Amino acid sequence: MSTKESSVKKLSKKEARQLVYEKLSAALAEFKPGIKDKKFESNLQNASKLFADDLAKAAKAAKAKVKKVVNRKEKKSSEENA
Repeated sequence: MSTKESSVKKLSKKEARQLVYEKLSAALAEFKPGIKDKKFESNLQNASKLFADDLAKAAKAAKAKVKKVVNRKEKKSSEENA
């Protein structure tokens, strides 16, 4: 389980924001003609920032949870060996 996580490259907030922005702009392209370009772009930027922040928090929480589980397993094995 930990080998999969270590092999996956960690995304920075900026990279995550850019990926989310590109995906949202592609998904919402059909709505772009109904809204002014400047407003559409600014709303996409704001949404991508929010999603990227939440993704970073979720990744951090998942990493902390994995560490806690691993530490408990290490403690049990060390107690059994003693």
